[in-house]
Amino acid sequence: MTVVSRPLRCPVVELRQYTLHPGRRDDFVDLFERELLEPQEAAGMTLLGQFRDLDHPDRFVWLRGFDDMTSRARALAEFYDGPVWRSHRDRANATMVDSDDVLLLRPTSPSGGFPVPPPRRASGEPAPVRSTVVATVWSLDGPLDDAPAEHLEQVARPLLAGAGVEPVASLRTEHAANTFPALPVRAGEEVLVSLVRHDADGGAERLARLESSARWREEVLTPLAAASARPVQRLRLAPTPRSSLR
Repeated sequence: MTVVSRPLRCPVVELRQYTLHPGRRDDFVDLFERELLEPQEAAGMTLLGQFRDLDHPDRFVWLRGFDDMTSRARALAEFYDGPVWRSHRDRANATMVDSDDVLLLRPTSPSGGFPVPPPRRASGEPAPVRSTVVATVWSLDGPLDDAPAEHLEQVARPLLAGAGVEPVASLRTEHAANTFPALPVRAGEEVLVSLVRHDADGGAERLARLESSARWREEVLTPLAAASARPVQRLRLAPTPRSSLR
């Protein structure tokens, strides 16, 4: 599979993991997709994707992007100080146990960012064939130089593409000061994040074969494990009905 160059957006990305009260995830997804998607986009954000965590029934994961840190502050203030959030925040917050697990990220390279998302499905429109998005988060030991990020980009992405698994984005920590402190982010960490997508027809098996191969272990896992401070976090994510990334 050839990796095709694509127009990219969102030099600043938030990876947000919410823990919800037991049994309330579908309530939150319904509210989010009915009331909160378009207003955030109207305020200047890019809603890249939202997902149910396949391994944690009370976790909701989503990604949103911004053109830069200044526009992030402006867009977040417009939305969270505006009438839409004021109208729905009590219902949204009632579903949540924790919403502060947030990584502030940027692409590892110009080719590592997200493509321009396709037009969003309208409410009630039939969903296309389901895929799974896999996010892998490496927490690194100490300050990150360019070598691990370049390694992930130059080695892992072609191997994934060759195995029939679509590389979506490669991201690293954005260390700029949080320009909207009312929403906390995880500070003082160094991470690399890889997002891939595979279809439901054998995609998980292809990814598993690649990740168990000697070449993957030698060229990807061993170099990254040497720089890792904690166990790798793996998120298997099912796109919600109106997720752009699916």
